[in-house]
Amino acid sequence: MTRHIRHAALFCALLLVALLVNASRVQVLHAGDYEVNPANRRDTISRYQQPRGNILVAGRPVTGSRDTGEHLRYERTYTDGPLYAPVTGFASQEYGTTLLEHAEDGLLSGAAPLLAPLPRWNEFTRSRNAGGNVVTTIDPAAQRAAYEGLGSRKGAVAAIEPSTGRILALVSAPSYEPALLSGNGTVARSAWARLNADPDRPMLNRAVQRTYPPGSTFKVVTAAAALDAGVVKNLDRRTDSPDPYTLPGTTTRLTNGSEGCENATVREAFVWSCNTVFAKLGVDTGVAKMKEMAQSFGFNDAGLRIPFPVARSTFDTTVDRAQLALSSIGQYNTRATPLQMAAVAAAVAGGGQVREPYLVERTTRAGGGTVSTAGSRPARRAMHPTTATRMRELMRGVVEDGTGRKAAIPGALVGGKTGTAQHGLGNSGTPYAWFISWAQHEEDMEARVAVAVVVEDAAADRGEISGGGTAAPIARAVMEAVLKP
Repeated sequence: MTRHIRHAALFCALLLVALLVNASRVQVLHAGDYEVNPANRRDTISRYQQPRGNILVAGRPVTGSRDTGEHLRYERTYTDGPLYAPVTGFASQEYGTTLLEHAEDGLLSGAAPLLAPLPRWNEFTRSRNAGGNVVTTIDPAAQRAAYEGLGSRKGAVAAIEPSTGRILALVSAPSYEPALLSGNGTVARSAWARLNADPDRPMLNRAVQRTYPPGSTFKVVTAAAALDAGVVKNLDRRTDSPDPYTLPGTTTRLTNGSEGCENATVREAFVWSCNTVFAKLGVDTGVAKMKEMAQSFGFNDAGLRIPFPVARSTFDTTVDRAQLALSSIGQYNTRATPLQMAAVAAAVAGGGQVREPYLVERTTRAGGGTVSTAGSRPARRAMHPTTATRMRELMRGVVEDGTGRKAAIPGALVGGKTGTAQHGLGNSGTPYAWFISWAQHEEDMEARVAVAVVVEDAAADRGEISGGGTAAPIARAVMEAVLKP
């Protein structure tokens, strides 16, 4: 009898060892497989069992969390959702996260290791810390001015503080209500289907995710390259530019939208946006120097994150001389995001220095303790300081005497450049209206804001669309919002 008991005990011990071995195999060797298995909802359930951290603008949360009382308990809410959607993105139980909600998801959801009181603490306790908060650089007055300025028109606005790179406004129109996507029921699914079927693509962040031909606003880059290279030494010397200008190696003749461009000075050509002068200037400067200047401004950089990715602005470096002429007036393969063109204006305003733009000032724990700060951003030189000074002169001339008069602000120094970019098959599309600018109080030592505005579907006859008439007033409203005490 004792022998049978002993055998049974030994068998039970073997079963126990087998269970322990199997548990170890599952928890150690195959833990990763089970963790990513779609049937495992433990992490999803845990993720929504607590409120999500908030995204703040000027110290005020523009996000929140609502207790639904359901299995996935907390659902994301938004204050002024369409206004801030190009900044926040959405956080959906059904469709995941985008923009800041995605880039800072670990911190907002409480999963970031930096939020744990001790290293690897959460791995042992299987717990999740309270979600942290993300403090943005957005100026609410500038954001609202840009949003209301665009109104019902398609387009985008980006505004930067030149001395730091802080993004003050990031607006895309049309926008959408991100709260409609927060849950996992029929409301979220119908909103998702409707938004994705909308031909105007309201979930596309046009300020950073779409590139446009920059048109004549790119003449800022061309003028800076010609000045830096010594091709232009005197802004008031005649340029020996014909009107029309025959593109090198072709019979194609380039014309102007305004008169008085034949043999115009660089100052006159910049103020009145003469295509012929700047096309020839780009060819005279050469592809190597044009490429160098464009890339120093940030073109062809595929790695920019703010912290979410920004589409690459492009300047084609494989062009022939005719293509270079068109590229130098912001056509052919030259493409730019509004954020990139705001950076161009900021570089001129900042004495030739380019600071990488950023959207997050700092991140904090739920209790307010700092997790990380943006810190000072390194600057790189886009152009010689003397070139920047002369470019500021040219841009001020556009606002004071040229096509950008609608951007003028009493008591402020304002520089700008208009642009009307052709696109579509045979340039048949409604032209894009551009305006880039910077502004400072007359008594200030440095510019306070640089802005880029693009309007896709300007509400005017095709021949009347211009950056000065359509986009400049929007830029002015944004600059005024920043300059107000």
